[in-house]
Amino acid sequence: MFDSFRKSFEDLMNRATPPEERRTIVARMRETLIQAKASLGDLRDGLAKTRRQLDAEEKELATVRRRKDLATGIGDRETVEIATRYEETHAKRVEIVRQKLAAQEAELAMAERDVETMTAELKTAALGADSTSGAQPSIDPGVDPDSVDADLRSEIDALRRTRDRSAREADAERRLEELKKRMGGTGGGGGRP
Repeated sequence: MFDSFRKSFEDLMNRATPPEERRTIVARMRETLIQAKASLGDLRDGLAKTRRQLDAEEKELATVRRRKDLATGIGDRETVEIATRYEETHAKRVEIVRQKLAAQEAELAMAERDVETMTAELKTAALGADSTSGAQPSIDPGVDPDSVDADLRSEIDALRRTRDRSAREADAERRLEELKKRMGGTGGGGGRP
């Protein structure tokens, strides 16, 4: 995603582009940035889910260790052996989830940096300034960089609302289908005369 954005930005800044084409390129860049910002939300959601998973695995590991200690204290060798196996399994899971969490945190940090860069480049492109030469804006001199941010936030919010609405509708449809199956399969006659 970032590569296509970068190419559009470089194309815009490195060649004499007619104003109409510049607007098209800026619009394409804006759409890419909106998608990138929306994906940040997905990355954050995934990170939160992984944190909850790690918390649950760590609690399970602590429970298994506590049970192992209790079994050791009363001399229950069979329970100690079982608890030892579960302890190994949960310890491996905890380590894997920790690695997953670290990878997700790194991915989110990289995506946030990319979005910051894309935002700055979009502002530059929207103003029509050449970021390397410091030239004055060549198109749309009345564009306010803050309005670009506000427009992006508005579009991202609209995209998020649409995505959430679609998810709710899909969930309602799934529930309705499940209800229809249950109603049709339990004494409802199944459509036979």
